[in-house]
Amino acid sequence: MPGKVAKIGSFSEWVGVFNEWRKEVGVNKDDVEAFHFDTLYGAIETEEIQFGSYKGNRKWENLRQIPTQQMRDALMNMIIYQGDTEFASVEQQRNLFESAPTDWDRRALTRVMIEEMRHGWQMCALLIDFFGSSGKVEAQKMLERRAFENKRLLGTFNVEVDNWLDFFTYTDFVDRDGKFQLQMLKYSSFAPLGRSTSYMLREEAFHMGTGNDGLRRVVEAGVIPQWLLQKYLNKWISSSYDLFGTDHSSSAHWAYVWGIKGRYDELQNEKAADLDDLNDYNRHLYRQEVSGLIDRLNTFLKPGDKKFYTPDIHFNRSIGRWAGKKFHCETGEPLDDRAYEQHCEESLPSAKDKVLLLDIIRNEKKWIKEKEGARDPLSTIGEPRKSAINI
Repeated sequence: MPGKVAKIGSFSEWVGVFNEWRKEVGVNKDDVEAFHFDTLYGAIETEEIQFGSYKGNRKWENLRQIPTQQMRDALMNMIIYQGDTEFASVEQQRNLFESAPTDWDRRALTRVMIEEMRHGWQMCALLIDFFGSSGKVEAQKMLERRAFENKRLLGTFNVEVDNWLDFFTYTDFVDRDGKFQLQMLKYSSFAPLGRSTSYMLREEAFHMGTGNDGLRRVVEAGVIPQWLLQKYLNKWISSSYDLFGTDHSSSAHWAYVWGIKGRYDELQNEKAADLDDLNDYNRHLYRQEVSGLIDRLNTFLKPGDKKFYTPDIHFNRSIGRWAGKKFHCETGEPLDDRAYEQHCEESLPSAKDKVLLLDIIRNEKKWIKEKEGARDPLSTIGEPRKSAINI
């Protein structure tokens, strides 16, 4: 498909490309094919801009109302990056259907994929409906990049998610970064974006809940070694730290000034924003939330088992001031080159670890605890859920 599709001229033409993309990447299963995709808008707290230089003004409903081209470009760029992650996650997880540990998990995966596709759909609808010819081009490009060809915009979303421990850890922690990003965009001075993310946050709750409960079931089963599970926690949590962006980001600075993207705790935080430290501020809020989840996971360990820990925020970083620096995963202490190389072997999944994990998943039928008393995930798709903020 990439390189062979004519330029789209309308949303209906984009939908045709979207349907072809589903078939090409191999996720157009019966339940996916039968699902009716739509553009959905939820509520926003207020019609007034809540922070930045335009605070108190009415939120903008179209591009003509946005004061400068620079602001419009920044807004479009954020929508592009958000949409790209949604389609990428579907591509990353596309090969998990056949290895699902239970029918409930397979149907939960189907629901996660449907909702991630709808999130990408929503972002592309914004691009096409509000950003003219440039938006149409970007919406088409969204379906031409491939995670498995290493062409998605952020590195985390080019990594294969090819086993179910990867899936549970990814949905608990990478999707949690997605929750943070959506919540920050919910406050946007561009009203259609705020209304879009409001509805997306409701759907995101199921993804995080699936991952968090999946990890709980793995720990309770007690078959996968604690040290091996810790490596997967280290892999995806440290990768998620990078998703908050570079330190001292001018893009984050101006997005806040323009009211496009707020802090995660914007409505509860009465202090003036540190405009030079916005990304790292939200990154630390994320780590604080994750630490609470890890503490909860420890309550399901057997007496005497080593406790799980939250990776230090300096470990395994690829962007920002800690990129390429060498720190201990648990303690955060600096390490020399040789010690760090050995430490990474001890802290991150290796090829040998993956072989062991896949052997356990294939041969140990009780590697994960059964899901008890849960409704069919697809029977509740589209139903209101508790706020994703609290999950």
